[in-house]
Amino acid sequence: MKKIRLGRTELMVTETSFGALPIQRLSTEDAVKLVRRAYESGINYFDTANSYTDSEYKLGLALSDVRKNIVISTKSAGKDYKTVTAHIENSLKMLKTDYIDLLQFHNPASLSDPNDPDSAFAAVLDAKKKGYVRHIGITNHRMNIAREAIASGLYETLQFPFSYLASEEEIGLVELCKEADMGFIAMKGLAGGLLNNAAACAAFIAQYPTVVPIWGIQREHELDEWLREAEKENKVITPELQAVIDKDRAELVGGFCRSCGYCLPCPMEIDIPQAARMNCLIRRAPAAQYMTKEYHEKMHRIENCIECRACASRCPYSLDIPNVLKAMLKDYDEMYEKLGEK
Repeated sequence: MKKIRLGRTELMVTETSFGALPIQRLSTEDAVKLVRRAYESGINYFDTANSYTDSEYKLGLALSDVRKNIVISTKSAGKDYKTVTAHIENSLKMLKTDYIDLLQFHNPASLSDPNDPDSAFAAVLDAKKKGYVRHIGITNHRMNIAREAIASGLYETLQFPFSYLASEEEIGLVELCKEADMGFIAMKGLAGGLLNNAAACAAFIAQYPTVVPIWGIQREHELDEWLREAEKENKVITPELQAVIDKDRAELVGGFCRSCGYCLPCPMEIDIPQAARMNCLIRRAPAAQYMTKEYHEKMHRIENCIECRACASRCPYSLDIPNVLKAMLKDYDEMYEKLGEK
């Protein structure tokens, strides 16, 4: 499988890489089987996080005996020295390894001060001195933080949402990283599940040879799909694929929910990431799964919204979530009236 240099880390990672967030939803046996098959099929880069429940543990079970052949990145959202140090120690234990190839600060709202001995950054620097961490990166959903991280020179990689819905400004981040010799790791290449044409997604990202996409993989058929794309020597945007891209961009570009989940938890137990993009889901996927009485009741939790706006304050895309939810419920009820269970 083709490999891509991950910026100045000099790590060579497969162009099709494995996002391990979804395996937390699988049984341990199924997760280990899926991850091991990905490795045996040629994938050498696996991305996880301390906060992905048991994802690190499952990766450790699946890959500890082939550790020298793979690249692992994980993340800490800790904001201070003590917390990040504890996260790193736990990650090493769960992953059954004595080093982490790439430790990433997980979507911070501001950059950590490397000169503060009690800071999160200081913890990673100390872990690097001890050999526990080899490279330092950052993930984010905020354009201003991404730009600050690149300009700082402190990070070797940036992980950022990137798909064929990307704006010119987001595409510009790829060039900025290239100029800074930073690796660019593309998350949400399917825009939080709203894009469903793997060939179009892979062909778009292939236009940017320094970009490493990590695909969230939960099922065997999803792994098969990305392996088929990896086998293609020339990933080009054909007129047919361009038509798919144009249609999706017309429908989706702009202020839509990417299902990142940073809005949660909701005190009224509203499933905001699903509810806030319901109009897209019911028009772009089989609608029947959302037209049940159970789902109807779930959507109507929106009526219990207390307008605390905690969700909006945490949204990296500055969506007016309470009003988005109200609009989604109105659209949903119109569809439910036509297609829902009676």
